Amino acid sequence: MGADEEGTLERLKTHRRELIDPKIAEHHGRIVKTTDDGLLAEFSSVVDAVRCAAEVQRGMLDRETEVPDEQRIRFRIGINLGDVIADGDDIFDDGVNVVARLEALAEPGGICVSGVVHDQIRDKLPYRFADRGEQSVKNITRPVRVYALRLEDRSASSQPIATPRHRVTGIAIGLAAIVALVIAAGAWWLWPAAKPSSGPAAAATTSITRPLVAPRLSIVVLPFANLSNDPDQQYFADGITEDVTTDLSRLANSFVISRNTAFTYRDKRVETKQIGRELGVRYVLEGSVRRSGRKVRVNAQLIDAETDAHLWAEQFDGDIGDLFALQNEITSRIAVALNHELTNREAARPTDNPDALDFILRGRAAYWKRVSRDRLTEIINLYERALALDPHSLEAQSQIANMLAVRAGNGWSASPAADLQRAEKLVGQALAEAPRDWLAHYAKGSVLRRQDKVEDAIPELETALALNPNWLNSLNLLAWCKIMTGSIAEAIPLEEQAIRLSPGDPASWEYYNNMGIAHLLLSQPDEAIVWFEKARGTPPFRFPLQFSRRDIRAQR
Repeated sequence: MGADEEGTLERLKTHRRELIDPKIAEHHGRIVKTTDDGLLAEFSSVVDAVRCAAEVQRGMLDRETEVPDEQRIRFRIGINLGDVIADGDDIFDDGVNVVARLEALAEPGGICVSGVVHDQIRDKLPYRFADRGEQSVKNITRPVRVYALRLEDRSASSQPIATPRHRVTGIAIGLAAIVALVIAAGAWWLWPAAKPSSGPAAAATTSITRPLVAPRLSIVVLPFANLSNDPDQQYFADGITEDVTTDLSRLANSFVISRNTAFTYRDKRVETKQIGRELGVRYVLEGSVRRSGRKVRVNAQLIDAETDAHLWAEQFDGDIGDLFALQNEITSRIAVALNHELTNREAARPTDNPDALDFILRGRAAYWKRVSRDRLTEIINLYERALALDPHSLEAQSQIANMLAVRAGNGWSASPAADLQRAEKLVGQALAEAPRDWLAHYAKGSVLRRQDKVEDAIPELETALALNPNWLNSLNLLAWCKIMTGSIAEAIPLEEQAIRLSPGDPASWEYYNNMGIAHLLLSQPDEAIVWFEKARGTPPFRFPLQFSRRDIRAQR
């Protein structure tokens, strides 16, 4: 092998190690086999396959920037959805032939999909395709319809990238959706996962792909670093992060990534551009908190995720009693920096009592840990202590009401009727004091749902969502209530939005599971199977019912 070929092979290995293999794993793929210059992998979802391919292509835009254009490695990707046969760890059949043909038709840096893939994703993903017409495929009787998608470079030039002179490597991603992704240098196969069966692969889309262009006002608030001498003060820094995340919903038409996904980046060295690509956001807010006694210092900086430019940075000093005003100031400064106005939604003020605030923040921190009977008792006790210090605290009232409803509904209460009665009283007090408080409306919806008043819960949850469009719990619970009341089709876009807001959520199995139930009730068993399998493959999956493929397909 010549020096140039050896160098190319080493570069391919680096791209695999640093970009491709991690993306395959991230999207629940499995590498089936490899060759000197290629690989075959499979995915359990055609959308995961498309999403993986798109993210690989996006990732390549920022790699090898020092290499002349004509020498840079480019990928070609082909994607198909069809039958495959599993033979041990290997897979084969007509779907492999089709995806190989699609890979060969794709331009370097481009993606080609079959007509069946295009039909499955065209109403769900915001991609633009060019119809390449019908193409013949070796050993396939009928021609295959081909559509081309090209993720353009973000450079000023609109000229197509020249085809590199070294050979092209293909990567096929298939799910029984089959995808071929080719590097300008060989052929790799990535493949949405097929089970040991010769039956048709599920054709459902089972993930929600973000737009190629980030929304105008999309942002993620990364966990603020705790710079206090006491590491136990992390809950305090987390509380400020959560409040700022919630307050950013006051920016009109904002799209704010959920706290659950944002916190998966804690203590990780990830470039801002990569975060922007992974989450589909335009801005990243990061900062730090230092607490000394009652004094608080917060540093915050707003970064453009596309250019890595720092748009705004400032330091805020104050007393714990001024924390609400301080957080309000951060949100207002961001609005000014982005040339955007705050809506007339009221900012949530947890309490005016600094000591009560401390218990509220501790209660939040406990809530985000895995909830059990004992943990729920701990959470309720923390909020009870906050309420004892400030009987008018809206957050303490609403959170206790919600937790009591959860305890009663989960069978963890010695007196569920008494818990629900007190929950109803507390949420009534909160709404009487603040009729437009989103958390109080959410808590009332939660209580009504646990009282089996699902129809009555829906308007409360819809109000909560209108007041805070980026609150995952409202989306998820409203979707469940829609399913329970027969408005099943209305549940699907709600869960899709939840997945979009929190693509890395540890609790995403709940959204996937609800999607499966909705599709099952809509007599769409293939779609249901894929969503249930996606839920089952997302730890910590805890859904008590088990469905087999045969059980679900019997619902046809």
